Formats: sequence, structure tokens, C-alpha cells
Amino acid sequence: MVEWYLFLPQVRLSVADIAARAHHAEASGFDGMAFIDHLEAPGLPDESIWEAMGIAGWVAAKTERLRIGHLVLCDAFRHPAVLAKQAVTLSDASEGRFDLGLGSGSWPAEFTRFDVGQRDPVARVEQLGRHLELIRRYWGDDGQAGEVAQSPRRSHPIPLVLGGTGPRMMELVRNYADWWNVPANHLDKLPKLAPAAGAARVSVQQMVGFVRAGGDPDNVREVSTRRFGNLGSGLVCGDAGELIAHFTGLAAQGVERFYVWFADFAVPDSLHEFGETVIKAFAASGDGLR
Repeated sequence: MVEWYLFLPQVRLSVADIAARAHHAEASGFDGMAFIDHLEAPGLPDESIWEAMGIAGWVAAKTERLRIGHLVLCDAFRHPAVLAKQAVTLSDASEGRFDLGLGSGSWPAEFTRFDVGQRDPVARVEQLGRHLELIRRYWGDDGQAGEVAQSPRRSHPIPLVLGGTGPRMMELVRNYADWWNVPANHLDKLPKLAPAAGAARVSVQQMVGFVRAGGDPDNVREVSTRRFGNLGSGLVCGDAGELIAHFTGLAAQGVERFYVWFADFAVPDSLHEFGETVIKAFAASGDGLR
């Protein structure tokens, strides 16, 4: 079955608002929810943004069924031993509902502002590769882990989601990932790069300008494009039928998970109508069957 995640950057929203969005997403048929990981809101350094693992833990505690994760945690922000321990803790606390999304960092300005991480993007990807190997050892996946394996061990699988499209990142995807996620601003690269993902399952981050019943299509397209037109093909606008056709096309390319990012910031009415008219209809049509 195709999986549907709500992608909700934890920016300009109170913690209570985020928990409420999670409840609406769970009630609307979404399978999971994912957040971002930044020390400042990208492009909005003075705007509020909540810490990624903290907000994930809170939402996991407030929900019963949603899987929780990130697109993606920044490797530079946490020592791999700490991250390995956090992941096991959150996985156990949520009864196995945690996905570990990890990347090398996408917003260089915060590395400079907060004096964290390496400025060279190649060095950051190389470090990510070393840390992925260490995380496996801390989890006891390496038979030679010995004294570095942490306790307690995992009680549940922790799927690893890697995001990115560069050649070095794709090598890490092949070697480590359970899921490869294509960011919205690189969605046009999916057909070319999908074979390079190896055995990793494919997910995409998709910005949606959802035209609800009775809505003005021209207004939705204008507002969505003004806000997120920079994403190119990563933004799609339309009513339920048009969106089903779009997601059906992606599923035909092997995509098994959609991280849906709403141009209206996931207001509850959009979540509920999307669940009824897109998620349920997609499954009923048979397009959701793999």
C-alpha cells in the first residue's frame, strides 16, 4: 500500500497547534507525520521554530497510530552516539512508530550563525557516511560492535530515511537506507535517479495547493505559486481528481510514500477533505496497491 505522511515544518505554529494538526491528520487517514530540523527557520532567521526531536517526541505521545519522523534530521547537530540513543528511546516510547530521517544539512547559513558543523558540503556528506556506520554499531547491528553497542537495544525496527540526490548521497542510500526521499525541489530528478537508489524504497516530498470543494482554483494556484513557486515541479495544484491523477503517476514510477506538504499550512479542513477525497479514493481505486 502507498503510505501518506503529513509534512509539517514546525514554524510559526504553537506546540498545541502542531499537536492539533497531528490529531486531525491521524483522524483523516494519514499514516505518518514528518518535521524539519533547523536551528533557524530557513530564510526566516527571526521566526520561531521548535527543536525537531523534542517536537517529534511530544507528537508521538499525543497520537496513537501515526508514525513520526523528519525530512530530515541534520547529522551535524547531534553526535551519532546521542542520536542513536535518542532514536531507540523514541522508537520504544512510541511502540515502534519512529522513522530516523537523516541528511547532511541543507541550510549553510545556520552553520555559520551558530558555529556548528562543517562548511564544506562534501565533507558533511563524508561525515554522514561515517556516522551512519557508527549508528549501526551503537545499535549493535555490527557483529564486531563489541563494547560500543548501546543498551537497551532496539525493541522495534527503526527505518532509515535518507534524503538527497547528489552522487555521494546516492551511494549512502544504496548502502544504508530503507527509504530514499526525493526533496520537493528535486522532484524532476526522480526518473533519472530512482535506479541508483538500489533496494531502498522511494518516497517523495510534494507541495500541494489543494482546491477544496467550492474553492476558487485560480486563487489557490495564485497563492500557492506565490508562496512556493520556487519548487517547480515540486508544487502541484488541483482538486481531488487532479491530485489523484498526479499521485497515480508518481506511484507508477515506483513511489511508495508521499510526504504531503500543504501550501495552506495544513489547516484542519484541508486535512479532513484530503483524507476523504484523495487518500480514501486513491486506495479504493486500487492505485494504492503495490
